[in-house]
Amino acid sequence: MSVGIVMLVHTALGRAEEVVRHWSASGCPVVIHVDRSVPRKTYQKFVRALDDVPDVEFSKRFRCEWGTWGIVAATQAASERLLAEYPQVRHVYLASGSCLPLRPVQELIDYLDARPQTDFIESATTADVPWTVGGLDAERFTLRFPFSWKKNRYLFDRYVAWQRFFRVKRRIPGGLVPHMGSQWWCLTRQTLSAILQDPARDEYDRYFRRVWIPDESYFQTMARQYSVNIESRSLTLSKFDYQGKPHIFYDDHLQLLRRSDCFVARKIWPRAQRLYDAFLTDEAGAMSRQEPNPGKIDRIFAKAVERRMRGRAGLYMQSRFPREDWENGVTAAPFSMFQGFAELFDNFEPWLARATDTRVHGHLFAPDGVHFADGQNAINGALSDSAVLRDYNANFFLTNLIWNTRGQRQCFQFGPADNQVINWRVAKDPNAQISVISGAWAIPLFRSNADFRDLRKRAAELQKIESDHLDVLRSTWTKARVRIWTMAEFIEAPMEPLQTILDEIGTGTPQRLKEMPRMVSLRGFGQFLQNLKNQGMHPYLMGDFPVEQDVAQNRPEKPPRPYVVR
Repeated sequence: MSVGIVMLVHTALGRAEEVVRHWSASGCPVVIHVDRSVPRKTYQKFVRALDDVPDVEFSKRFRCEWGTWGIVAATQAASERLLAEYPQVRHVYLASGSCLPLRPVQELIDYLDARPQTDFIESATTADVPWTVGGLDAERFTLRFPFSWKKNRYLFDRYVAWQRFFRVKRRIPGGLVPHMGSQWWCLTRQTLSAILQDPARDEYDRYFRRVWIPDESYFQTMARQYSVNIESRSLTLSKFDYQGKPHIFYDDHLQLLRRSDCFVARKIWPRAQRLYDAFLTDEAGAMSRQEPNPGKIDRIFAKAVERRMRGRAGLYMQSRFPREDWENGVTAAPFSMFQGFAELFDNFEPWLARATDTRVHGHLFAPDGVHFADGQNAINGALSDSAVLRDYNANFFLTNLIWNTRGQRQCFQFGPADNQVINWRVAKDPNAQISVISGAWAIPLFRSNADFRDLRKRAAELQKIESDHLDVLRSTWTKARVRIWTMAEFIEAPMEPLQTILDEIGTGTPQRLKEMPRMVSLRGFGQFLQNLKNQGMHPYLMGDFPVEQDVAQNRPEKPPRPYVVR
């Protein structure tokens, strides 16, 4: 009977009864504190249910509200009762009704017997702890908190603001250095009795009564005054998320709990029958005698917290949907956007598909609809080629497309005639590879047979749209890989830019370009641009095109295929 248990209970009394019987069956006396908010009839029924269990006592009841003094008062009362009733107890282990022993209790007893003068309590100064949530670390010891954070949040916040404004600060009792840590500790009789019997206890209690969340600082601070040997860690496995809320363990956490080698875990879901059956009744399935090491599962919890906070790249959760730039990656996989290539080359899309083994779409954001690869009218994820459905939320149409087709790189064409809503979304996406031949939008106008006055007006509109898009791509906020060529410099030496694009896509072993797509005839294009200038429209995005010497006038209709000299 070297270990005694102080148990704080406020809910799931049936499960608490099972755990009390388990502690008692192993020879540990238990003193139980039941929250005063539990109805009297329910409390009396719980007491009667444990009448047949030896060495079980009940302490004076206090109302225990989160963040208030009641939890400390309840712990003090139960600890005093335990020390007075069971003088043979050498260590006092603080647990809750939702705690579950993970290893045979005898292993805990043996472990503490081997360390008779050691106190296990997480205790660190406010400057050394990173887990404080709510913006109050050192201030919780220098301000007063008479109002409940949960029930009177308005008064709580206003009173804190008032104290800050008037620079009100409390005096910390002499000799105390505030420490913080987990509420769940295991202290020696010597340390715990010294805390409870301190001549200045009334002064310390008055001070901590107005400290915020005193159950995480009272014993953690007082233990530093009297302990001979402190191990600043808890023997209870308890994990918290980024909001400071405790993780709850369910049936599917069984193997995870076994790996921790900890003696006790909280919080256990009351309906986790598999856990209670495994750890309260299956002695053979208990863990081996190892040093408690919750670090074994810290990596898993860290990944779970990151997944909850950031989600998966390119997959948008309801909790983050309204928040711009809160996503963990704009899209799920790399993709390529080509602007001007389909206008300059007749067979660019099938050529690129053969050269890179990617899925190459047409203009996904064209006004008349979505031009999927191979003329499909629907694609993975039931994405339709309807322009109306796409334009309901064009940004998320793109992210859905990339998410649903991950595993195969997607390429698509874009231009100033398309829906421009996606410009910033693509520009800020590190997964995007953007290749632009500026001014190529003029080629369809040049090849059309429309009235020149209409062509001039349309050219001015498209040039303004593309100019704005290029400003976006050159912005300091752009994270995509962007390459921009004027049309004049691109057609002067097209092999090098095309080779660069294929190398950047990098879908396989790098290979030299052996085949070029078929460039459209540009005979007369220079004169077309000059006519636009003569009509008062300045087509500057194409670069310096000569008027007299057309680009393709000396080029045969079917140029010979380039070859590599080895």
